[in-house]
Amino acid sequence: MNFKTQKPVILTFILAIVFYTIHKVIFLVAFPKEEINTFVYPLELLYLFFGFSSVLIVFLLVKINQKNINNVGYTFLLVTSVKMALAYFFLQPILNSKTEFIKMDKMNFFVIFIVFLIIETSVTIKMLNKKQ
Repeated sequence: MNFKTQKPVILTFILAIVFYTIHKVIFLVAFPKEEINTFVYPLELLYLFFGFSSVLIVFLLVKINQKNINNVGYTFLLVTSVKMALAYFFLQPILNSKTEFIKMDKMNFFVIFIVFLIIETSVTIKMLNKKQ
């Protein structure tokens, strides 16, 4: 395993930890514990799901890039679509919840989803631009 080829995977993992830490600190400082405890999914579970899936996606993209760069874009579209479908099923309990702080719960989910989607997209763009 070459460090240079696995750099995007390691960077994705580090960014996941950094964003989780920032998010957790904001929650600890700005929100009462009672509000945080009512969330359908704890922050750790959301970051674990999205972080793991993003690291896996970036790892797959790196491997595909090494074999055939022409398939990187298609692979990105496919695995991102699968991730979106899984995220939709993961989101169902939040959408059906009737708790008082459901708006914050939805916002957490979508912010985390978008952050990791941006990371995956930027890695894919860098890979595709190196092709030219």
